[in-house]
Amino acid sequence: MADDAKYTIEVKQVEKVLKASKESLQALKGVVGGKQMARMKKETVDCPVMTKTVCFVDCFACTNFLRRLKGTVHCKGDPLP
Repeated sequence: MADDAKYTIEVKQVEKVLKASKESLQALKGVVGGKQMARMKKETVDCPVMTKTVCFVDCFACTNFLRRLKGTVHCKGDPLP
């Protein structure tokens, strides 16, 4: 398996929940459980594609998301349409 991850980003825990986009929440509805979703909302990622800090829910629903492994996210890094 070729590793096509361009970025490896650390997932950070925060106290204050960052607002996730409605599209991301809708895409994950029924796929991710309530407790898992609540936990994901309390995590942030410094997104290299959007060049800002985003809620992990948005990162997880992104087309560039490859995998999450031991507190890091592997990202393709392709420009968003």
